Amino acid sequence: MGRLFFNILATFAEFEADLIRMRTREGMAVARAKGKLRGKKPKLSDRQQKELRRMYDTGDYSISDLAEVFSISRPTVYRALSRTASMFLSGSL
Repeated sequence: MGRLFFNILATFAEFEADLIRMRTREGMAVARAKGKLRGKKPKLSDRQQKELRRMYDTGDYSISDLAEVFSISRPTVYRALSRTASMFLSGSL
């Protein structure tokens, strides 16, 4: 009898979790349609990313130097460099 009751409760909990996920997706779709759904603001503007790429390409600055100059972390420098490389390859830069 206890196992049956536990299984029934687990079924209702799973159903409620599915409803929450569905409502969240619907809310995000409405926000996206209204243009209200945005991600995190980028650390560097497009102009700063281009300058970072130019400085890196000169070979005068290390990754740590660039991170210090732009007040960002080293992983952010690597991401910005890969982003500008992909923009360059696609012809956007």
